[in-house]
Amino acid sequence: MATKSGIKKSKSEGTTTRLRRTISVTQVEAISKEQQRHKENEPDKPIHKHADSLFSTDSGFTNYRGLLNLCILLLALSNTRLFIENLIKYGILIDPLKVIQYFLSEPYSWPNALLLFSENFYILFAFAVEVLLSKEWLSERLGMVLNATNLLLSLTVPATVILYVHPNPGFSVVTCGVATVVFLKLVSYVCVNKWCREKKAEVKKSHRRKSVSMSEPALSKNLMNGDVQTTFVSYPDNLTLNDMYYFICTPTLCYELNFPRTIRIRKRFLLKRIVEMMFLAQLMTGLVQQWIIPTVNNSLKPLTDLEIPLVIERLLKLAVPNHLIWLIFFYWFFHSCLNVSAELLRFGDREFYKDWWNAESISEFWQNWNIPVHRWALRHLYKPLLRRGVSKQVASVAVFATSAFFHEYLLSVPLRMFRVWAFTAMLGQVPLAMFTAKFCKGRHQIGNMIVWLSLILGQPIAILAYVHDYYVGNVLLSFHN
Repeated sequence: MATKSGIKKSKSEGTTTRLRRTISVTQVEAISKEQQRHKENEPDKPIHKHADSLFSTDSGFTNYRGLLNLCILLLALSNTRLFIENLIKYGILIDPLKVIQYFLSEPYSWPNALLLFSENFYILFAFAVEVLLSKEWLSERLGMVLNATNLLLSLTVPATVILYVHPNPGFSVVTCGVATVVFLKLVSYVCVNKWCREKKAEVKKSHRRKSVSMSEPALSKNLMNGDVQTTFVSYPDNLTLNDMYYFICTPTLCYELNFPRTIRIRKRFLLKRIVEMMFLAQLMTGLVQQWIIPTVNNSLKPLTDLEIPLVIERLLKLAVPNHLIWLIFFYWFFHSCLNVSAELLRFGDREFYKDWWNAESISEFWQNWNIPVHRWALRHLYKPLLRRGVSKQVASVAVFATSAFFHEYLLSVPLRMFRVWAFTAMLGQVPLAMFTAKFCKGRHQIGNMIVWLSLILGQPIAILAYVHDYYVGNVLLSFHN
């Protein structure tokens, strides 16, 4: 017993000794209340405790907002310096009236207005074909041929007129953009109505009479304080001109028989978005006139002489203002403009973008930054290819190739030169997407930084490439002639 008690005593003494010593460790350890109380009663009044440095991962500290504010201030100060330097060097170049004069002074600008008006022909033709198909006055094969021809003409006719008449390039970009949107919308309109006809044929075969779009043909709901009757339309009751032009005007590329609708137009919300549209449009115009055009003009000689160091310097000088304008354009178009259109039409789905700024891979960025296009590609291209047995990789390449075609269409046709820089840049996103998906998986910050770097540097490279080719092919050629 004595031995045992001695052991216990020695153990207790050992314990007491350990309480009086602070053992150095590499990780933070919890200190018991007894130890803390004992340390507070020591005559030297110890102030040290187990703690990691804040920048160590073991510290668990994540609040770096002050450093983020510092980066924002440094970025603002550096851009302010560049802007002041620009004003001192070039003076004030901002002139809103010059843009209007630029469009009106061109003698061949008006064909673009006629081309925009002629888009109604393709819309009405597609509507007429669908009405005839619903009444079984046309065969499916003939209807497919007519629709395919109509869709092909909707892209080729504007391009042909622009290439031969040489209208204003800026106005031509708008025309090609509208032609592209109408083409994508009509593809969705034709596909959805075809799905409805197939569903209707299946219902007839099984001797069941159900709505194509939902289980009940109509229903009423009491919403908010008033009685709002919502009638759900079924095929072919959707084939009306009102329904057709409502879809053409809504900020979406995917057709549905029954779009989600809001109860009323929020006037205050609409007014805010309109003010944003007007202000940001003027801001972008001013930044382009004051910042982009002088930088691009100063890049022409280094580009022509292929002076690589100067070209790189101009590229980096162009990157920051170009990216700032791109960010403003994103907010102006995807938030202000599309919300104005949706509010006026009481269109309920306002998910025009997701948090693409947090994208950790190129694929995630393209999925989140333009939701209308992503939904169209997923619904009418990617999934149909998968259903036909195509692999996911090939289907993804097909989506990028389609996007690359339309990017090239929007640039090469108005500029009347085919250099396939935009097409190559978009297809180049495929290996970059594979790289970020494979090597940056789990490395969120690295993947996000690669996405931002591709956005900041990719666009100026494309701008300089097209400016160089346009300058060499038009200005220098006309000068030598």
